[in-house]
Amino acid sequence: MTMIGITLDDRFTAVLRSAGRAVMDVYRSPFSVEQKNDKSPVTLADRRSHEILTAFLKKHYLYPVLSEEGRDIPYEERRNWETFWLVDPLDGTKEFIKRNGEFTINVALIHQNRPVFGVVYAPAKDILYHAERGGGARRVERGKTQSLPLQPVRDAFVVVGSRSHAMQEFEEYVAAVRKRLGEVTLISAGSSLKFCLIAEGAADVYPRHGNTMEWDTAAGQAIVEEAGGSVINPETGMPLAYNKESLLNPHFVAYRSKEVWTSLHNRQI
Repeated sequence: MTMIGITLDDRFTAVLRSAGRAVMDVYRSPFSVEQKNDKSPVTLADRRSHEILTAFLKKHYLYPVLSEEGRDIPYEERRNWETFWLVDPLDGTKEFIKRNGEFTINVALIHQNRPVFGVVYAPAKDILYHAERGGGARRVERGKTQSLPLQPVRDAFVVVGSRSHAMQEFEEYVAAVRKRLGEVTLISAGSSLKFCLIAEGAADVYPRHGNTMEWDTAAGQAIVEEAGGSVINPETGMPLAYNKESLLNPHFVAYRSKEVWTSLHNRQI
């Protein structure tokens, strides 16, 4: 349970699965793709998931809700929010359109500009990741709950990157890691599943140079941090902060552990 009394109970899990079923109903049917003002794609699945999640949160909790599909709340209105829900009803719409299953539903609770509760649900895989500040992080699949990290056995250092947003800066980052550490394995994943791979321990570092919004990262950051990792703005060395005037994130790097950070930078965090 978080410091403000939020935990992933049966009621919360049920609404996540309800949103997931709505997303999968669209996924399994012919659907159209529209473009938002920022040219990013949106589908009926985004809207249905948004409606289910925001209705639930507004009914059962006192905190305001900021969702990707309801992003137009003026900063003057939200600047004094100490605690609020941050929702991405369908993270990885490009993966959804490609029908590769690598999309998620993200819900985070932000308190004093930091995520203190996060859920990442992958409906096509029926895998749920969640974390509460001070309560650890977990992975739930087919009724089996595992604490994170999972401590997988592997030899190589693993860098995870975006499935649909490859950039030259990422290639340069990987080259620098290879020069420092030697053998490096690359894996790709869509949506917030990249954070989940870091939290599991299946990957060591996730550098992100392309644009992301606050709702893209908050839930994943909560899970990574409770699994012993960190999500840091490399220019400041500080964790990502939320409810900024601009909801655009700075570039960031997610690390599996403090030891990984130290191995790459020769300094402590």
